[in-house]
Parts: sequence; C-alpha cells; structure tokens
Amino acid sequence: MRRARPRLLLLLLPVLAILAACGSSSGSSSAAGTVSTSESAAAVPAAAAGGAELTVWPEFGLDPQRSDATNASAGITAANIGSLRDHRVTLPGTIDSSPIYLGSAKVAGGTHDVAIMTSSYGRTFALDAGSGKRLWTYTPPGYSNLLGSAQITTTSPLLDPEAGRRYVYTASPDGKIHKLLTASGKEVRSGAWPVTITRDPTKEKMAAALNVDGPYVIAATGGYIGDAPDYQGHVVLIDRDSGKVAAVFNTLCADRRSIIVPSSCPESDSAVLSRGGAVVEPGGRSLLVDTGNATWDGRRYFGDSVLELSVPGLRRLQSYTPRNQAELNSNDLDLGSSAPALLGQNRVLVGGKDGVLRVLDLKRLDGHAPGGKARLGGEVQTLETPGNTQLFTAPAVWHHGKATTVFLADSAATAAYALRNGRLHQLWQNDTPGTSPIVAGGLVYVYEPGEGGIEVYQPNSANPIAKLPGASGHWNSPIVVDGHVIEPEGDANDHSGEGTVDLLSLP
Repeated sequence: MRRARPRLLLLLLPVLAILAACGSSSGSSSAAGTVSTSESAAAVPAAAAGGAELTVWPEFGLDPQRSDATNASAGITAANIGSLRDHRVTLPGTIDSSPIYLGSAKVAGGTHDVAIMTSSYGRTFALDAGSGKRLWTYTPPGYSNLLGSAQITTTSPLLDPEAGRRYVYTASPDGKIHKLLTASGKEVRSGAWPVTITRDPTKEKMAAALNVDGPYVIAATGGYIGDAPDYQGHVVLIDRDSGKVAAVFNTLCADRRSIIVPSSCPESDSAVLSRGGAVVEPGGRSLLVDTGNATWDGRRYFGDSVLELSVPGLRRLQSYTPRNQAELNSNDLDLGSSAPALLGQNRVLVGGKDGVLRVLDLKRLDGHAPGGKARLGGEVQTLETPGNTQLFTAPAVWHHGKATTVFLADSAATAAYALRNGRLHQLWQNDTPGTSPIVAGGLVYVYEPGEGGIEVYQPNSANPIAKLPGASGHWNSPIVVDGHVIEPEGDANDHSGEGTVDLLSLP
C-alpha cells in the first residue's frame, strides 16, 4: 500500500502505527479486507457537522450543484471508522460510475437501506446496503446484444426528487433513459417513457451522470474512446412526468434545437464527457456544462467551452472559451474532461486534460457582461492541477461556516484549496491519486482507482487517518451516507459483464 508523501503547506496531523478492524461477511457477499486506521484517528475530533442526519444520496455529487459535500451527519466519524464492517459483493455487471442511496425504503416487500447502481451495459441493481442482498434487477431490452461490446455507458442513476422518492432514472447504452419504480425496478412505459436521446447510440455515448432541475431530468451525450465521428455533445431536458423532450442544446450546430442525426451536422465531437455533466445553478433557472475537443466559432460551434444555458429553454446566456482553444482541440486536450464546479463568491472552477485549473467569474464568464459576440479568454485565475496532469474527476466543494474548501484529485495527487476573495489558495497536497472526492460528516473520502480502497482524511491534513478496503477501478467514486460507505469497482472499458461493490457499514 502506497502512502501519501505530503508537501508541507500547513501543519499536518501525525500518522502513527496502523490498527486493523476486522471485516465480516454474510449472505451472498464475502469479506474483502480490513479497515486500517491511524492511532490518532479516534483522538482527533471530526470537523464540525450539522445536526441533520444524511439518509439519502439521490445523485452523483449529492445535489444538482454537484457539490459532493455535506455538513449533515453521515453517522461515520474519525472515532468509529475503524469499526466499519465490509461486504464485497460480486455483481453481473461493472459499475463504472457512482451509486445512489435511499434509507429505510419500501423495496421488494420490506424496509431496506437501498443502494442503487447501473452497470456499463445498462443493468440496474438495488442492493440492501447492509447485507449486500440483491433486492431487484432491471435489465433493459437488447441487453444480451450489447454485452461484451464497446457500446457502454458510465451514467450514474438519479432518484426522483419528489416526496417518497417513488422513481429512479437510469441510462442504457442503446441511447435510452428509463424510469423505474424504486420499490420493484419495474419500468414505467406510460407517456413517452423510455426516452431516446440520441439518433446514433453507436457513436454518441452517455458518460455523464443524470441530473434534475425542477420538473426535468437532465441528460447529456458525448463520444467513445477514439473520437470516431460523427457525434455531437448535446444536453437534453426531459419532462419527468410525461417523458417528453422539453428542450435540446447541441454544442455543435447550436442553431438546431432538436436531437439531430449526428452525420447531418458538418462538425463532429464537442462531447459532454465529464462525470458531472450538467451542473444546475442555485435557483434552477440556469445550468453550466463544458465541452470537449471540436471547432469553435462562438455562434454555432462551441468546442472546448463552458456554456451557461437557460432553463427551461436551454438558450445560451454566456460562455467561456480559452484563448488557446485551437491548441486544445488539435492536441486532444479537452477542456470539458471535468465538469464546472460552483465555488460560491460568483466563482466557477473548470479543469481539463491540459492540467490547468481555471477560475471564472460566474457573472462574466469571458470577462465581459453577458450578451454580444462571444470572445476567447477572460479567466480570473489559473493554477496547475494537483499532479500537473489530466483531470477527469469532479471537485468536492465544502462550505463550512464562512469558509469554502475545495478538494480535488487526479491520477497523480490529491489536494485541498481555500477560496478567499474569489481566488483559490492551496492548503495541502500529497502524491496519492484519486477519483472524485466527497466530504461527509467532517471527513474527506477519496477512492484510489489503481490500488483500490479509499483514503480518508481530516479536511486540514494531507495524511490519511484511515484506509478502507476495495478493489481497483476507473471512474468509480464512493458515497458516504446513513452509516454506510458504498464503493463500486471495475472499469467499463474492460467490457466485462461482472464487477464488485464494497459495502462498508457500522455494526
């Protein structure tokens, strides 16, 4: 196990000898390792957390703003993390995304803490989060024809926001969004459900997580590895009740307002490929999305750009495009490999495959008031990514008291930044890689995809206080909720019909 080698940017908490807490197994699952903690873990109080109990994790990033952070109590603290019991469950599907969770839900005729996750070939599983028992499985039509092929999805599912959380929305690699009953996994086929959001699912991939804004489910498309034309990144609003497509924004051929046949647009690419996809601004009247490599003209074509779109019309309000957009495009350095992050103080963070973090002014994305001709440039600040390498993960933005701390990981490092006066200042950094961090109950959790397992940190220290067990993976990231840590593993690009998930729970 490779431990962090921190750069001392502030006083770090010591990491002492390792203690082990035994895992256990039952039912269809097996013991998968132990939880390692530092001697100082129990002695260090968790950062302040709110009194509310976190009993639902409805989507990737926790909320429509994709904050990946909460001050509510998740039940797990530095004092009790060593007592987590681990069940590793093998599933007939690779979950190369993030799960969602609903506590004390009426599912399969009983009351369960339920983790729901979608595989790379579109199967969706509901598991009892404590025992690992599979409560239901939804298999989309045509599944057997896609199994083992290069046609996959990494889209995380979404719980319906209405009281009762009656529905869950999922994606399948045939280009459809499905509406399922949370209680049984049965598909709703009334109205226009299921909804097709691409005219060519062999070229247009659904990678980004689903999101929600008022009455709408938000979905997005990108392309597959290799960038085989023709495809265009587009954003789709779907009426949650009827399943009707309410609005479409095409990042190429933006003057066309419907789902287009990809080959009918003279330009290709501009994928919406990030884990977070569309990010809803507070108030729900607009959203942010960023794009990958493609041509740019500021009118019809928006490769390597950040776009603010109105809701419900999906009209462009303003946009940002780096001055070196042509260089990014020609060198496959997608700006949009990581979704925009709302920092507060009217600031937006975007990082890409060029290893650069860009801080933008939300009121003036290109440095000018919205309206008029689109321009290149206009960022407020630029920094290197933590490992000075490509960024494919989503930041966690933690608002605590009057402070804001941003946690970020890439394939070479993990780091924390403070937002002060509209600019980011690095607090600490180590050389441990990770996927998208989360903050829950005053602790920071970062999954390490190469070696497997989750590093757990106090927010003010680069030294982990615990290492949770787990297998290797890819884009997967954990959730921490209601006394559970849930981490799916595996790589969709292996085109396997199997995968694992670690379910760690308090006794």
